[in-house]
Amino acid sequence: MQNPLFGNDTMGTVMQATADETGGIRVLEVEDLHTIFDTEDGVVRAVDGLSFVLRQGRTLGLVGESGSGKSVANLSILRLVPQPPGRIVSGRIRFGGMDLLALPESKMRAIRGKRISMIFQDPMTSLNPYLRVGRQLTEVLEQHERMGRSAARARAIDMLARVGIPEPAVRFDGYPHEMSGGMRQRVMIAMALLCKPEILIADEPTTALDVTVQAQILDLMRDLRQEYGTAVVLITHDLGIVAGTADEVAVMYAGRIVEQAPTAELFANPRHPYTLALLRSLPRLTGERDRLVPIPGRPPRLIDPASGCPFVPRCAHAQDVCRREYPAGRNVGPAHDVHCWVDVTG
Repeated sequence: MQNPLFGNDTMGTVMQATADETGGIRVLEVEDLHTIFDTEDGVVRAVDGLSFVLRQGRTLGLVGESGSGKSVANLSILRLVPQPPGRIVSGRIRFGGMDLLALPESKMRAIRGKRISMIFQDPMTSLNPYLRVGRQLTEVLEQHERMGRSAARARAIDMLARVGIPEPAVRFDGYPHEMSGGMRQRVMIAMALLCKPEILIADEPTTALDVTVQAQILDLMRDLRQEYGTAVVLITHDLGIVAGTADEVAVMYAGRIVEQAPTAELFANPRHPYTLALLRSLPRLTGERDRLVPIPGRPPRLIDPASGCPFVPRCAHAQDVCRREYPAGRNVGPAHDVHCWVDVTG
């Protein structure tokens, strides 16, 4: 049976994935991923045993403070961690019946931009300022789809129109510096979606955009996800964006996921002290008693981390066992998992 969006090859790949207890098809499984950086001060454990599942047509929000390992985790999926100083030292990343960490670089190049695409944080540094926008788009199609220049131009202009860029044929021949930040971000989204990928990784896609453009970009990503059936990893520190966009949320701290649940469940019933602290730090305008509550302390150093829970110095619920041993994961509700020794509720 042919998928009209992706074609026979992609449908065959998706069908290799397995349906889990939620009824969703698993298109990506990250298992015990470890990524480190060698520095003059020691080894930084940026990703320290990360595991998660991404399901077809759904959005997973990956949240946490700056330095929690969100971006490094997703660069690791695409094997784009700079070497040196970075290294993926262990773990598995299953996609389409393959372990991405075991593939030769030539096969990874065939996957990047075609089957797994990424929107980077800053479109101005991600787009080549010396090349016209159209040339940067058509290169993707010429490389991955083996399209001729004329067909690639037609598809690229159509995609620019789909992402809401006015006068797409004119913008096709323009340069990135001639566009606003919101339009450049739309170009990055168009580029990421040109080959109709199975997975889209969006790393802070609305950073530095005003709230009106933010809303437009998020609505666009939601519409295109529904149209193409693409699974999305949304990396952000903004819980407000996650609440209105993601189906599931994974909370990262010190390179690990400390809590994961469906979005509504996590916001209604947070069970990890760090998740509670993140939610309480959200600004509110309902009165003096509901003002922003900052998280005390600072994120941990990731060089030679202690054996216990890294959130202990900032946690009001910490006990002796928390200082001795990192907590194993436990299930506290339907598809709701938490790594914490203490049973806390919001």
